[in-house]
Amino acid sequence: MRILIVGPSWVGDMVMAQTLFACLKRRHPDCRIDVLAPDWSRPLLERMPEVSEALSLPLGHGAFELATRRRLGRALKGRYDQAILLPNSLKSALIPFFAGIPTRTGWRGEMRYGLLNDLRTLDKQRYPLMIERFMALAYPPGAELPQPYPQPSLRIEAASRDAALDAFGLSLDRPVLALCPGAEFGEAKRWPSEHYAKVAELKVRAGWQVWLFGSKNDHPVGEAIRSRLIPGLREEVTNLAGQTSLAQAIDLLSCAGAVVSNDSGLMHVAAALDRPLVAVYGSTSPLFTPPLASQVEIVRLGLDCSPCFDRTCRFGHYDCLRQLKPRPVMDALERLVADPVEAVE
Repeated sequence: MRILIVGPSWVGDMVMAQTLFACLKRRHPDCRIDVLAPDWSRPLLERMPEVSEALSLPLGHGAFELATRRRLGRALKGRYDQAILLPNSLKSALIPFFAGIPTRTGWRGEMRYGLLNDLRTLDKQRYPLMIERFMALAYPPGAELPQPYPQPSLRIEAASRDAALDAFGLSLDRPVLALCPGAEFGEAKRWPSEHYAKVAELKVRAGWQVWLFGSKNDHPVGEAIRSRLIPGLREEVTNLAGQTSLAQAIDLLSCAGAVVSNDSGLMHVAAALDRPLVAVYGSTSPLFTPPLASQVEIVRLGLDCSPCFDRTCRFGHYDCLRQLKPRPVMDALERLVADPVEAVE
């Protein structure tokens, strides 16, 4: 059984897609799973033991480029028995169609009739979680999903981890608190930098070091967090946002003794590494894309106006995050990792 997965376009979604890969391996232990996805996802896929090969999709996010998709599809002719599409877009169905893959499975989306021949109708009430919607595509329509659900689990090689530590001159002489203060979705997912700074201050005073993770866009937020600490504490906080590759970020996150993160791709990475994780939610809901791990505390206020799933607050106050003070996050950290903390608001 040779299966081609057309992968999603976001870090968190790709991590959660590993639940589908695990289900396919349960059904077909000897199957080969290849994933067609943008090159940025290769470090994730290389750390998933279920995946045989990551195939490059050399197209920008949202790019149609019909001729390129036809060429890529024809290059894959005769290689696969089934294609499973995780995006719901029309363009994602073109390459498997041009490849002539016998079974092309996916949820009904943007006018994909004819492109898919195993077209499913999604029952959102039956499958409220994103992972359930992924996993269901591994089974015949209407089949019960296996319990317990598989959880994403990324494989870390010691040599790769040590190389990442050396590249940034980092050591593990003290426990590491990883902070992930960014979110590509927008401000409505970002816990304020002053709250992150208070958490960083308290953990540094307790003998921890702090590493900040994120994209290039998150580097200024990391600097804002550092700037709020007094000299002597500030030096114990390393801003890695925008400095690491995704591969290095994954390997370095695996060193963390605890993680505090917004609802973001790195939150799902930390969960897949089974790091003690405090996940901060504002405009979004853990009822759709929760972090999947055994050591997780979810912190949210649950205001009447949330979850709204808006990128910017329609009221302009962002109270679902701004009014969520550091104390509940510190309490959650203390439950996950025994460590006395100082008093905090």
